[in-house]
Order: sequence, then structure tokens, then C-alpha cells
Amino acid sequence: MSNAKERDKRSDYKVFRTITTRWADNDVYGHMNNVVHYSLFDTAINGWLFEEGALDFTRGETIGLVAETGCRYFAEMGFPDVITAGIRVGKIGNTSVRYEIGLFRNEDLEASAQGFFVHVYVERATRKREPIAGKFRDLLEAAAINE
Repeated sequence: MSNAKERDKRSDYKVFRTITTRWADNDVYGHMNNVVHYSLFDTAINGWLFEEGALDFTRGETIGLVAETGCRYFAEMGFPDVITAGIRVGKIGNTSVRYEIGLFRNEDLEASAQGFFVHVYVERATRKREPIAGKFRDLLEAAAINE
């Protein structure tokens, strides 16, 4: 992710998904509750992987488990905002991936929130680590940042 004090811009991301907020996303303070950001991260990543045919969540032999996650908040969001989630891959290991996500409110060019998930890929039945290979690795490499 960018320097902790800098807000990412849309141009810092490679893949985009639009997510509509819900009335229930707002908390008593009138903005999106902090836990919703993590749900948006998860929805963006898994929606992208599903649409690309990279993983079969219901019957596939390999699944991703969250090993680490984090978020920085810069600006409020809430219903009825439309959120664009920018996705990029920060690091690809043998069995793990660091996904980085920027949440952009409406037409804003700077992220309202930036976060990450580290997923470790395992065999569904045994939970033993599985190497990332083939079409899945190709997809991740296409979304990887080059620093």
C-alpha cells in the first residue's frame, strides 16, 4: 500500500468493482460503520475471483482463508453512496496472496478507505496449504503491482 499518510488514487488500482451501499450499512453516527469496510473488501475480492472463474467457492478443492487484514479510514461513506472498490495484488507467495483494496465514494478520485487481506490457499478437506498455480496465478499476476 502507499505511504500510510497518503490516500491512494483510482489510478493506483488495476481491477474495479462497483458495490451499492445499503441502508443497514449506516450506524447511529450517520456514516458507514467500520466493520462494513471489511465486508466490502471481501465482496470485491471474492466477486472478482468468482467472475473470473478463478475459484469455485462451493465445490472447488482449494479455498482461501483470511490470515491477516487491515484498514485505514480517510473519509466518511454511507448510504446511499455508490462505492467503487479498486483491487490490486500486492504480493503473491507460493500459497498466499496479499490483496489491496481502495474504496472510492461516488466519483471521488481519492480513496475513502484503504485496506488489505492476506489469504492463504488450502485444500478444502484437509486445510493443508495448496500452491497457487495455473489460471489463478495468471489472474493474480495480471493484477499485481510492480514496485
